[in-house]
Amino acid sequence: MAYHPGERAVQERLGQAHIAQRVGRMIRPDIPYPFAEFLAQQPMIVVAAADDAGRMWASQLTGPPGFTAAEDERTILVNAVPVPGDPLAEALHTPRRLGMIALQPQTRRRMRANGRSEPAPHGLRITTDQVYGNCPKYISRRDIEQWSPTAATTVRRAAELNSVQWLASTLADTFFIASADADGNTDASHRGGNPGFLQVLSPTHLRWPDYRGNSMFMTLGNLAADPRCGLLIPDWRLGSTLQLTGTAEITWDEDACTTGAQCAIDFTVHEVVEISGATPLRWSEPELSPANP
Repeated sequence: MAYHPGERAVQERLGQAHIAQRVGRMIRPDIPYPFAEFLAQQPMIVVAAADDAGRMWASQLTGPPGFTAAEDERTILVNAVPVPGDPLAEALHTPRRLGMIALQPQTRRRMRANGRSEPAPHGLRITTDQVYGNCPKYISRRDIEQWSPTAATTVRRAAELNSVQWLASTLADTFFIASADADGNTDASHRGGNPGFLQVLSPTHLRWPDYRGNSMFMTLGNLAADPRCGLLIPDWRLGSTLQLTGTAEITWDEDACTTGAQCAIDFTVHEVVEISGATPLRWSEPELSPANP
């Protein structure tokens, strides 16, 4: 695994470069059979990409199990597209760099795949460059209670969070983040913690702690190389999504870090997109991760 300069800088600053070199051996360009089997079971994935203006977004795609499948050793076929009004709905009509994460809350399992996407007849075709799994840390366990298709979606756009979105963000135990390195190689990753771990300091300023993970620091390394990123905060009970795009800064100041954090991330909001009825999935109340600080 050849890490880019941003990743190496963070690994070295936190004294984990030796761990990263060892752990990085698990990353491969092809899709092992257990990962292909896992993908075929999922009703939900999250993808990350830049829009035509260069803004980073994370979007949720859903479908019956099997809607995402390994077509061959290096290709993932996704038979779904973002809902109308999603910031990536138009962008994914053309080829681009894309990150993907498949997360199964019921079992706290997840896998990630980064590569290049192109349009397919019913969705996307992803050619993989990086495929790997992650540990179950910080994933809240929840089960699907209902599949409730909605007739239409409602899209609200703004430049900052309103009071309802502010509250929803502070109550979140999960969000997803889209980031990219200086060459535009894109990644989608998960962040989890106890409600309140995502702090809203103002309508345009959020902060969250970065807890210790696999020591590769793909997200932090990307942010060190390119501050543009996007957040997806799902409402698991109602099926709505809150998508934010903006810029992030790594804060190493110990006073800004909560218990158990290696550093903090300060995020400046540039645009907010809220979509009601974004997904038909309705999930149970969470069982928070025992790994949460």
